[in-house]
Amino acid sequence: MKHVSTALAALLTGTSALAQNAIKPLSYPQTRKVDTVNTYFGTKVADPYRWLEDDQSADTKSWVQEQNKVTQQYLSQIPYRDAIRKRLETLWNYEKYSAPFKEGKYTYFYKNTGLQSQSVLYRQAGTGAPEVFLDPNQFAKDGTTSLAGINFTKDGSLAAYQISEGGSDWRKVIVLQTADKKQVGDTLRDVKFSGLAWQGNDGFYYSSYDKPQAGSQLAGKTQYHKLYYHKLGTPQSTDKLIFGGEKTPRRYVGASLTEDERFLIITAANTTTGNELYLQDLSKSGSAIVQVVDNEKSSVDVVDNVGSKLYIATNLNAPNNRLVTVDAAKPQPANWKDLIPETKNVLTVSTGGGKIFANYLKDATTLIEQYDMNGKKERAIQLPSVGTAWGFGTKKEEKETYYTFTSYIYPPTIFRYDIATGKSEVYKKTNVQFDPSQYESKQVFYTSKDGTKVPMIITHKKGLALNGKNPTLLYAYGGFNASLTPSFGTSTIVLLENGGVYAVANLRGGGEYGEKWHLAGTKLQKQNVFDDFIAASEYLIKSKYTSKDYLAISGGSNGGLLVGAVMAQRPELFKVAFPAVGVMDMLRYNQFTAGAGWAYDYGTAQDSKPMFEYLYKYSPYHALKPASYPATLVTTADHDDRVVPAHSFKFASRLQEMQKGSAPALIRIETKAGHGAGRSTAQVISEQTDKWAFLFQNMGLTPYQTPAN
Repeated sequence: MKHVSTALAALLTGTSALAQNAIKPLSYPQTRKVDTVNTYFGTKVADPYRWLEDDQSADTKSWVQEQNKVTQQYLSQIPYRDAIRKRLETLWNYEKYSAPFKEGKYTYFYKNTGLQSQSVLYRQAGTGAPEVFLDPNQFAKDGTTSLAGINFTKDGSLAAYQISEGGSDWRKVIVLQTADKKQVGDTLRDVKFSGLAWQGNDGFYYSSYDKPQAGSQLAGKTQYHKLYYHKLGTPQSTDKLIFGGEKTPRRYVGASLTEDERFLIITAANTTTGNELYLQDLSKSGSAIVQVVDNEKSSVDVVDNVGSKLYIATNLNAPNNRLVTVDAAKPQPANWKDLIPETKNVLTVSTGGGKIFANYLKDATTLIEQYDMNGKKERAIQLPSVGTAWGFGTKKEEKETYYTFTSYIYPPTIFRYDIATGKSEVYKKTNVQFDPSQYESKQVFYTSKDGTKVPMIITHKKGLALNGKNPTLLYAYGGFNASLTPSFGTSTIVLLENGGVYAVANLRGGGEYGEKWHLAGTKLQKQNVFDDFIAASEYLIKSKYTSKDYLAISGGSNGGLLVGAVMAQRPELFKVAFPAVGVMDMLRYNQFTAGAGWAYDYGTAQDSKPMFEYLYKYSPYHALKPASYPATLVTTADHDDRVVPAHSFKFASRLQEMQKGSAPALIRIETKAGHGAGRSTAQVISEQTDKWAFLFQNMGLTPYQTPAN
């Protein structure tokens, strides 16, 4: 890989490269302003770009076209953009597999030959040759329709799969006979945020909302989720409402069946944190739906059963989670008994082969222990190194299971695990062009503004000079109890092999240390998340990994909000910013799609005067004032119906208005794409190309001076 040493040499020529890569001055489109004003608790708040919320209007579509034109004109002038694209295509061009799973007489797995738009679902019987079962690349010519989930009957004879068109969260459901792949019944439409839970071979449970009226399908508010039962061979219009609706209005409703199909498990909630739990014994004709937990103050889920004995994972009275058992005849919390008690490490649970797998998070990395169904610990499972492992779930009768292990410098590897002996063996290795021995990844703990210790993992080439001149990308999320654990990123190789640093911080608001860590970054504590991110930046600068002239920040969705907020609060600290599909208008986020469900984390401007004032102060769209902001590439997509693109449209418009420095303030709007899932490989590579080109250009650095091979 001769280009690596050439690129490293190029990085040493920093400022001269900037002069060579001069780009014509930007001329942004003139974005119309309107006199829209809202009053919150006596405070008038102007919203001059409100008209961009109408995603269906001709004016908005014209604005999108003009902004994309300016952005592409800028990016097209970066001389090494094509070299980056070619390098990414080379890096991506290797076979990718999922862990296999068994359904009926077949073993199924996903495979991508390298640059296919979507991964293909294969199957094989025993040791026979694999055959294509479903090829999503045939769904649409441009590869933007994706397979968004598949569920099989217990005997494997039927499969119901969901498709997403253009990245939308709205799905279609199609049922096939697996023997001949012939469709059964009609296609179900307008299904959203749903699993599919088969009951025998007769039908399945699914969830959806009433679809907003035409003209507002992207941004329209989805208020109440409903659980239905669809009987095969009958019209969707006759599907039976099981839960939700006017009698039990809930914003999120989900259903699953225990593996023996005896119990229907229903979870219901109005926010993204915590849930009620309901249970129905399907072995008894006419049995009622019984409430197990009657509030949303904790998370609770049935993970397995042995006869009438239920296994429930919960953080009720255990912020780091525990596993309890209870008899289904009296399933309420008063009767729960600890099977695996809470520890200092956060617990998630899966089952398979008649065993329990306890997956612990220790400082945002994985530890796995195996227990029998009576709660006796059998072993700690040996993993290849410090990183992330997932899988460890299979059917009760299976003798083996599969798991995937990865880290920032360990490409995803699939292992076969013998449940009886505890031995692991490599099943599939990743053949990406990457030599882990050339890199190091280490965890540090830095101190945030209020004294809290926060973990961060820093990855770079061995022998890195701590001279403050290394291009660095700092990534974080910090919300919704989500944990960032080590994972390999093919795109990140571009940064690392060009002498760069990749840092991931585990901020408060996430789930790395349980519910207390999560709550410390919510509502009136949200500033803690921003302070943690700023402190991570300052640590990287103080430790000479980088400096403000070589530091970029990145985050998506809630992480896009994070980037938008901190660049408004500390614009001088960063050279480049990548806010992706971000929640940027904190006063109106709850007015769109399922946004009202995020109120547990954020609070709303309608809650109280203090809550409004808090949101108004950090809301990225509102917090921008005239200043010199870092070079910013906002990214969103025209079919994002989770965090609607209007957030990014309005933020980018105000950023262009308020930018007093010379750095670019651009927005890149992907077409036929949504919040992120299901994008084609070509779309992913195209966006990653533009981000790396933008980063290096604005740091005055030149990667790949010779053509990438």
